Amino acid sequence: MSALTFTGARVVDPASGRDERANVAIDGELVVAVGTESRGMRVEADGLVLAPGLVDLHVHLREPGGEDAETVATGTAAAAAGGFTAVCPMANTDPVADHAGVVEQVLGLARVAGHADVFPVGAVTRGLAGEDLAELGAMAAVGVRCFSDDGRPVRSARVMRRALEYCRTWDAIVSNHAEEASLTDGAQMNEGELSGLLGLAGWPHEAEEVMVARDLILAHGLGARVHVPHVSTAGTVALVRDAKARGTRVTAEAAPHHFTLTESRVRDFDPVHKVNPPLRGKADVEAIREGLADGTIDAIATDHAPHPPETKEREWTHAPCGMLGLETALGLACTELVGAGVLDLPRAVAALSTAPARSRDVAGHGGPIEPGAPANLVLFDPSARWTVDPGRLHSRSRNTPYAGRTLTGRVVHTLLRGRFTCRDGALVEVARDPS
Repeated sequence: MSALTFTGARVVDPASGRDERANVAIDGELVVAVGTESRGMRVEADGLVLAPGLVDLHVHLREPGGEDAETVATGTAAAAAGGFTAVCPMANTDPVADHAGVVEQVLGLARVAGHADVFPVGAVTRGLAGEDLAELGAMAAVGVRCFSDDGRPVRSARVMRRALEYCRTWDAIVSNHAEEASLTDGAQMNEGELSGLLGLAGWPHEAEEVMVARDLILAHGLGARVHVPHVSTAGTVALVRDAKARGTRVTAEAAPHHFTLTESRVRDFDPVHKVNPPLRGKADVEAIREGLADGTIDAIATDHAPHPPETKEREWTHAPCGMLGLETALGLACTELVGAGVLDLPRAVAALSTAPARSRDVAGHGGPIEPGAPANLVLFDPSARWTVDPGRLHSRSRNTPYAGRTLTGRVVHTLLRGRFTCRDGALVEVARDPS
């Protein structure tokens, strides 16, 4: 692509601390100027926020093995439409990403699709069985920086400690699914008064907190890096806050549904609201918002979990857990956090871009926006209102809990290394070299 300049945008770049109106010029794959300079074609950006492309630490692209729900192509298309330039797909595919071959397959599919960079998460254990360590070193050699058996906890403290020891040798991260499974057998929703009224087996907050506490203790003792996924309880927020104060090398994420929805959504037994960990109470939602505001929770990560209608739209107890998230995350952050005064806009942008990139060593993403940097950018209108229509989403699945919800804040352009992947709100097919 020839040179172009976005003129008059509000440039919000948490990596450099920049928050000002400026022109941003790009040429080829790189940013070449930030300030008053203009080069090539001018693209009017007055009223738009220009920020580092968003980074999602926690998505399920389902391929290989779950292509009826999502593929790398459709999932990264949804990412581009949502303003994301980088996503980290989980390892619970079929076959499991527990060796370099599956990782390389996913990377190849992402290169062909061309909508977003993909940084696969490798499994901690073979087959997600929680017993023998996966081929951690071989996966690290092809670029894997984080390992997780997401969806299944590493139940053995001994295995978890060994994984942390191995990953420490190349400063990689272990992210353990935060669930003590002995406390959640048969659980269907958050444990509390409502679960009793509805007659559903309860999922206690301790199930998350016991596992998080164990992993924080192990990581602290080893000086290893640990990442806490999908924080859903006030107790977990407190545990992470205390661990950071002690110097533990911990980062944490929260999903939009855990700071926007409560367990009350389960009253109608609509399985679109079934998720792991479950929707919690109001006090937990408020604690997560506070954790995002004070930096205890580093990142917003969607836990984008597509399911086809034939599996998701079933009786509550038989439906799988999971919700879509890639195309609504920015709007929910603008509406529920910035609009409500929980975060200012720069902090919200940081939680969606700079902080997750740093948490996971996602090179080339998250800023800074400066000459010589890759032009991985998003431009969004922070005041635009739009209504979530499942039929217009780019995911192969439609299981969003926000159908019909009006949000404020919409993506206008997404650029991956200077090329539009989303332009004027529409997905752009990007021709890429399949090699």
